[in-house]
Amino acid sequence: MISNNKDPSLPEKELLPVNRKLPASDRLAVAIGDTIAPRPNIPLSERLTILTSEQKAKLQEIEDNAIISFAGSIDELESALGMLRIGHHFGWKVLYLIHSKKTVRKYEEILGIKIREIFSETGASSDRSIGLSLAIKASNFWKVVSGEEKIESRRKIE
Repeated sequence: MISNNKDPSLPEKELLPVNRKLPASDRLAVAIGDTIAPRPNIPLSERLTILTSEQKAKLQEIEDNAIISFAGSIDELESALGMLRIGHHFGWKVLYLIHSKKTVRKYEEILGIKIREIFSETGASSDRSIGLSLAIKASNFWKVVSGEEKIESRRKIE
């Protein structure tokens, strides 16, 4: 069992890695990512950002308001809520890499937020983003986000 020493109110749970065979293109992207920016050996128990009770309450309030007031395709609501829930763990830079600027704006509108005001640049799991590692090491971050510079596998995490 792994103990979460950061928040005593959380129950102890065993964290196990998910082992699955990656396609060849993904293995290549991981190898390139490791060459450019090797990921530190961070225990699984430290891959999550521990939210304060205030942060949890704010996320719940944003989620509730979005669900109550949303009209449109439920797929968009679901995706916006997913972005909301992973934002603290990966940070807004990863969100901009996995979504276009237009999509981020659409989700911000659905949620009634600005992600750069809610989330930090990076989170506890942002080092898992191949695209972020490549964008930071090899390029200008905003050029990658705008598509001016292309990075393969920018949406992959390990």
